[in-house]
Amino acid sequence: MRNRSELREVAMKCLYQVYIMEPTNIEFNVDDIIKEQIEVENEFVTELVKGVLDNSKKIDELANKYLVDWTIDRLNKVDKAILSIGIYELTLTNTPSVVAINESIELSKKYSDEAVTKMINGVLDSIYHNEDIDER
Repeated sequence: MRNRSELREVAMKCLYQVYIMEPTNIEFNVDDIIKEQIEVENEFVTELVKGVLDNSKKIDELANKYLVDWTIDRLNKVDKAILSIGIYELTLTNTPSVVAINESIELSKKYSDEAVTKMINGVLDSIYHNEDIDER
């Protein structure tokens, strides 16, 4: 059984694959991508992946509002997936804000460089302080 941090990492890998395949003409099924990444069906992973994809316009708008001299579509696909999960959890789920921000920072420490980690932290912190987020 995986913990939530590990499941977020699985969701990030699924989103990474989706982001690679979206601009191509290759047909893909999100459920198949999820099944390839995790041995047993997991509602948390499915909710994260589909939640990010279903709300991508809102997530991208929020990211772009707080990214400085940058846009989310210019981030590499791993960083975009990490930031998108963070924004999704922070604004559209019952995940406590501190957990949503921390988990994204930990993922970025593992997969990105220090500058990206600081950028993700800054964006999520700005969203937390400037958007109307129900504190959980």
